[in-house]
Amino acid sequence: MTKVESADFLKGELKKIEKWEKNQKGLWFWEKIGRLPFVVLDKVTPKFIQDKIGIMIDELGNFVQTGGQYLISEKSILKKFAAKNSSMEQELNSINQLNQLPIRKMDEVANEIRNSRINMATIQGATTGVGGLFTLAIDIPILLGLSLKVLQEISLCYGYDPKNKSERIFIVKCLQFTSSDIVGKKAILEDLSTFNQDKQNNRMISQLQGWREVVMTFRDNFGWKKLFQMIPIAGIIFGAFINRSSIGDVAETGIMLYRKRRIIERIHQLENRLETQTSEN
Repeated sequence: MTKVESADFLKGELKKIEKWEKNQKGLWFWEKIGRLPFVVLDKVTPKFIQDKIGIMIDELGNFVQTGGQYLISEKSILKKFAAKNSSMEQELNSINQLNQLPIRKMDEVANEIRNSRINMATIQGATTGVGGLFTLAIDIPILLGLSLKVLQEISLCYGYDPKNKSERIFIVKCLQFTSSDIVGKKAILEDLSTFNQDKQNNRMISQLQGWREVVMTFRDNFGWKKLFQMIPIAGIIFGAFINRSSIGDVAETGIMLYRKRRIIERIHQLENRLETQTSEN
C-alpha cells in the first residue's frame, strides 16, 4: 500500500518546513498591541464573558487529561482517505495504517480539512459577530473547539492518534505556538524537536500542569481583535476575518509540525534500514 519516499525527497521537504519555521516572526503588530490593554479590558468585560473564559480554561484542561468533549473519532478521516482512492477502502480500518501512506496522500487530506475548517470558521465568526458583545461569549469557546478539532484531524492525517495523551500535549503545544511571540515559538520548537523521546515527553506533560498559561496566551491574542467584534453588525466583518485567520494559522501550524514529525521518522527508518542492510552484507 505504501510507496516509500526517497531520503533525498524527505530531506528536501524537511528543509521547506525548517524554512517556514524561520519565517515565523511572532505575532502581528496589532496582536502585540492586543496584549497591552488587557488590564483595562478585564475591567470593562462583563462577568458573563469572564465566566466563559474560565470555562474555556477548564475545558482545555479536560482535553489535556482525557480528551473531554473535544475528542474526535478517526472514522471520518479514514473515509476521506478511502474517498481519495477507492482501492484503499477495504485496507484502511485503523489509524495505525495511515502512518504508512505516502506523505503526498497525507498532505492532500490535511489541506482539504484545513480549507473546510477555514470556511466553517468564517461562517461561524460572521454569525456570532451579528450580536457584538453578547454573541462574543458564544464565539470564544466555539473557536477553541474548532482549533482543537482541526488539530486532531490533522494529527490523524499524519498517522498520530489524539486518543493518546502525549498527542493531546502536542496539539496544545501547536495551539500555544500559534499564539506565541518569536521567543515563545523558538522554545516550543526546541521542545517539539525531541518530542518522541520519553524523557522530553514526560517533561512537557509536567510543564502543561500549568496549562492555564496556554489559555491566557490564547485569550490575550484575541484581546484587541475581539474588541472590534463587540461592535454590533460591524462585528460580522471582524468576526468572519478574525476566525478565518485564526483557524488558518492553527491549521497551517498543525500541518507543518505534524508533517515534520512524520518526515523525520521516515528519514530515521530509511537510515536504520540502510544500516541493517550494510551490516548484513
